[in-house]
Amino acid sequence: MRVWDLPTRVFHWSLLSCIVGAVVSAQLGGNWMEWHVRLGASTLGLLAFRVVWGLIGPRYARFGSFLYAPGVVLAHLRQLRSTVERHAGHSPSGAVSVFALLGVLVAQVLTGLFSSDSISTDGALVRFASETTVSLATSVHVKLQWALYALVALHGVAVLAYLVVKKDNLIRPMLHGDKAGIQAPHAADSIAVRSAGLALMLGSVAGAVWLFGA
Repeated sequence: MRVWDLPTRVFHWSLLSCIVGAVVSAQLGGNWMEWHVRLGASTLGLLAFRVVWGLIGPRYARFGSFLYAPGVVLAHLRQLRSTVERHAGHSPSGAVSVFALLGVLVAQVLTGLFSSDSISTDGALVRFASETTVSLATSVHVKLQWALYALVALHGVAVLAYLVVKKDNLIRPMLHGDKAGIQAPHAADSIAVRSAGLALMLGSVAGAVWLFGA
């Protein structure tokens, strides 16, 4: 059954690419910081797309489809060792991870807009902020990277654990969109859905880079 529509899949791998590129360019420093800024702006555009797609996109891409009550999440965590329950979209614990990762990324890109290395690289909105705001944003931006690393690592470990322990490959559906052995409604992934989603994503990224990536 179709679970992940094409725009959601493209978003997922594009976001990963931007995160890796932003981290590498920041570590290299120097002229590479220009790419760090561009990749940060691209990440902002991708996140803007995801927010909109989470409201109007296909079934399993919508936030409402994986917005679980705390009690449901705790129950799912307690049952992880004993059950092999599969979900068409995100599981309750997986949903928490997704929201946490998106939240940290939003905070990271927004603080990046007000950050400065006091040498050659300033965020696009630094000129509009006070010195105190820039100092605080820069400090948060630097420290938040560790939360981002931890969440990405947790995400990777969880995917690996599902593959090894539960024999449930979560990577393959994010490549071709389909899950086997699940009885649930298909996600919309028509030409119209793909065209609208990809156009929205491209427009969001292009607009963010134009506004904040210079």
